[in-house]
Amino acid sequence: MDFEDATKDAAKARIALTGPAGAGKTYTALMLAFGLGEKVAVIDTERGKASLYVGRNGWQFKTIKPTSYSPLSLTDHLGKAAGGGFDALIIDSLSHYWEGKDGMLEQVDKRGGANKFTSGWKVVRPEEQRMIDAILAYPGHVIITLRTKQEYVLEKNERGKQEPTRVGTKPVQREGIEYEFDLIGDLDLTNTLTVSKSRIEGVETGLTFEKPGMELAASVAAFLAEGKQVPSVSEYRGRALELDTVEGLKELFEEVVDHQLEGAPMVDDLGYPTVLGDFLRKRATAVKMTASDGGA
Repeated sequence: MDFEDATKDAAKARIALTGPAGAGKTYTALMLAFGLGEKVAVIDTERGKASLYVGRNGWQFKTIKPTSYSPLSLTDHLGKAAGGGFDALIIDSLSHYWEGKDGMLEQVDKRGGANKFTSGWKVVRPEEQRMIDAILAYPGHVIITLRTKQEYVLEKNERGKQEPTRVGTKPVQREGIEYEFDLIGDLDLTNTLTVSKSRIEGVETGLTFEKPGMELAASVAAFLAEGKQVPSVSEYRGRALELDTVEGLKELFEEVVDHQLEGAPMVDDLGYPTVLGDFLRKRATAVKMTASDGGA
């Protein structure tokens, strides 16, 4: 592996919205999603809450309402969304895949055996990483919401008197998972977003947006669109199907890894969810078997 000139690749948005219940995470996610793309889907773990906004601002979108929140199930949902060609995908909320039914914590309890704190995490952590890789490599914009644990603090009201105010603190998910994203926005109960982390030029850390929406989405999209265009997952899929040598598929796989798309979710030829790396491996095996049969 040699050093080479660094280049800026065009990219899709990876946004995390955190906040307590009632801060407007779902509505803000929809505002940003429709500012980033026209074809929107929602993985709705919040008992269909997103669907309450159908028709608002002319919004029409597709949704799926999971009842089980294992990390691998989310990877499959992402594959189906990729196969559906959605421009922007909302996961509302990712917190369920940590502490919900069949989520990470429950998986560790179920599969850890006698010592869940060591063997359980060892078994489940690769599945969590597969889920995270699929989120980050999804071939469209992704917005996740994260619930925050709540506490009450005393603050002065407009009359100068102390009163308890509900605030969000730590996101309900694995420690530090939000930092996988390019933009983190912390929402409060007035639906004001404060940027707590940003890789987006023009949307610096510390900026606040009251009732954020299209303007913020436009700034994010403009910055990420700059740079060299990377082949899409569907383009890589098409190239793989055209190749008939293991050597050619190996070179294609190396290119995919170089663009960090090995974990990109997609659907295979039969419409089943998978990831690009597994698809290429399966394709290489099929080509190898065909060559072996021909040699016989």
